Amino acid sequence: MLTSRGPALCTALRRAAPGGLASLHCSARRCRAARVAVVLSGCGVYDGTEIHEASAVLVHLSRGGAEVHMYAPDVPQMHVIDHSKGQPAEAESRNVLVESARIARGKITSLAKLSTADHDAVIFPGGFGAAKNLSTFAVDGKDCKVNREVERVLKDFHKAGKPIGLCCISPVLAAKVLSGAEVTVGHEEEEGGKWPYAGTAGAIKELGAKHCVKEVTEAHVDTKNKVVTTPAFMCETALHHIFDGIGAMVKNVLKLTGK
Repeated sequence: MLTSRGPALCTALRRAAPGGLASLHCSARRCRAARVAVVLSGCGVYDGTEIHEASAVLVHLSRGGAEVHMYAPDVPQMHVIDHSKGQPAEAESRNVLVESARIARGKITSLAKLSTADHDAVIFPGGFGAAKNLSTFAVDGKDCKVNREVERVLKDFHKAGKPIGLCCISPVLAAKVLSGAEVTVGHEEEEGGKWPYAGTAGAIKELGAKHCVKEVTEAHVDTKNKVVTTPAFMCETALHHIFDGIGAMVKNVLKLTGK
């Protein structure tokens, strides 16, 4: 019975798939979702991950059909900031992995366990945690050091030819670790306070990277190094513009995975 129905089954499949059986098989090969690692640096703009940026990254990854896994280094924060006052809470100490778990809804893994082989791309949201916990940029500027695991992850993904996405202040990580990378943190002049962290562009150049001027709704794609960056909260603007810029970054990261 199965043999006799073979020709009819093939005809039905050809009609269902405009490109015939070959098209159907190709679609099946492409259906696996891109596996993206998201690296957090705590919870809260002044001493960890910028929460709006992390949420925007996750929303756009979800919309793009990606499979997401979240990571953070298991290290103490540089310090704790009372976000209601903008001042250090001298008596407090917190762990970056534990705090990042708040954003990840508990589903988070130590960065030491992140394997490039298990992922198609990696994204680093911004927030001062990138400059305080993932590196010492907030204190040391161009002479900063990058967390050992963060450096490993950046180098491993770069060596494997897998895309790296960064936003807000986190592009300084790529500028420090990946020689000659092209990144953006927005504009290079403050322009009356619209770009309050414009001086970061100068530090990026001192690190040996190329800074590319972009608007907050745009992303810069370094096709050679597969590094995609967007300014996000480096710009004082409406939240939806930041959301759109992060969307452009995520879209280009997913495109570079080829999934």
